[in-house]
Amino acid sequence: MNFFQNHLGEFAALLTAVFWTITSISFESASRKVGSLPVNIIRLVMGLIFISTFNLIRRGLFLPTDATINNWVWLALSGFVGFTFGDLFLFKSFTMIGSRFSMLIMTLVPPITALSSWIILGERLTMFHYLGMTLTFVGIAMAIFSRKSGEEKISLKLAPKGILFAFGGAVGQALGLVLSKFGMKDYDPFAATQIRIIAGITGYVILVSILMRWNTVFKATRNSQGMKATTLGAFFGPFLGVSFSLLAIKFTETGIASTIMALVPVLILVPAIFIYRQKISVPEIIGAIVSVCGVALFFI
Repeated sequence: MNFFQNHLGEFAALLTAVFWTITSISFESASRKVGSLPVNIIRLVMGLIFISTFNLIRRGLFLPTDATINNWVWLALSGFVGFTFGDLFLFKSFTMIGSRFSMLIMTLVPPITALSSWIILGERLTMFHYLGMTLTFVGIAMAIFSRKSGEEKISLKLAPKGILFAFGGAVGQALGLVLSKFGMKDYDPFAATQIRIIAGITGYVILVSILMRWNTVFKATRNSQGMKATTLGAFFGPFLGVSFSLLAIKFTETGIASTIMALVPVLILVPAIFIYRQKISVPEIIGAIVSVCGVALFFI
């Protein structure tokens, strides 16, 4: 029991990775059916409904009216940076350099998070932690690069804009986590998630209005298959996934939490094998083992 309590943040981060694995599969399916922009705003609206209902039952408050001005300012900023800025850049990079290379660049999130948390929060990691981070990074890179895809051939001629967009997505996610911890402090992680989601929705409302894409959003709500996938993704993403990510950074260093949460490309191998019946290569298996060993170092 003491072991669990001493590593509550690490376990929360591991659960976050599991939740995000489910949500990534769901949103990929939904985006193919209705488009990524409608999915982005609809998932946040659904996530807000889920978490507001949960907090009404759990805290007796439908909205986080007990948050301080400091909570609202920094958590709203983290929501805008993470949900709007980060996700928008990441999805854009998918269309330019492909998901495999985008996800490889996204493995920069842990070191960017560790650096940002050191500058902003004064958090420091031990050499043992950096070893675990390095092993996890190497394992994830092996798993990503060993995937075979007819549409994503390895090439050095990657669009510079695509690389920049993916890097922007990594920076957005990393800064979103650090700003969340800075703004949350002792505040409830689930209520903090509400503030982040509200800020993210606001950002997308502005974006969709500027792009004049509301017809696309409303059309997406009439696609039953797309909405089912979006609903599942919203439950495990903006609701459970984001809430547990804040729970993780509350009880452990943000660099450690972000490293464990970056395991999604490795965890996604499980449904690939048992649900989609895909063949997994030896490098992917080795990469998964190396990543698990890296994460295991955070629990020692």
